Amino acid sequence: MTPKQPKSNYQDLLDKYKEQVSKALGHLQYSRNKVATLPVKLSDNDEETLETWESFTSRFERVVHLFLTKYIKIRVKIDDPAFDGSLRDYLNLSAKMGLITDVDRWIAMRELRNIQAHDYTDEIFFQFVEALRLESDFILSQIEPLLKSKV
Repeated sequence: MTPKQPKSNYQDLLDKYKEQVSKALGHLQYSRNKVATLPVKLSDNDEETLETWESFTSRFERVVHLFLTKYIKIRVKIDDPAFDGSLRDYLNLSAKMGLITDVDRWIAMRELRNIQAHDYTDEIFFQFVEALRLESDFILSQIEPLLKSKV
């Protein structure tokens, strides 16, 4: 993408990213429902439930990645094709545009998605999966309405 790219090309990309994020949200919702009743103590999980947790973690990571690095960036570019900056710059501008409400929370989710859950104690695993569950609920409530809005 260059700053001179026609707005229609941006719209085509936005439509593509909307579809990708929407599908990823559906997968996240499915996994969120599956982990709702799973044990949050690492030692209480067998291989099958750990695999379910890992799937949920992966789907969380995918949604955060697609939303922040694809969808948000192209939405900003539609309004300001010459804009360029760091992820935080894009998030700050998207907050001003009314696309997101809490820049620091999205940054924290990006950092949370980088954590791997396989080398932790029971307490750290509990904190990690509870944070993922809480943030996935936030993601689902924030992104779904945004995808349905017209640009």
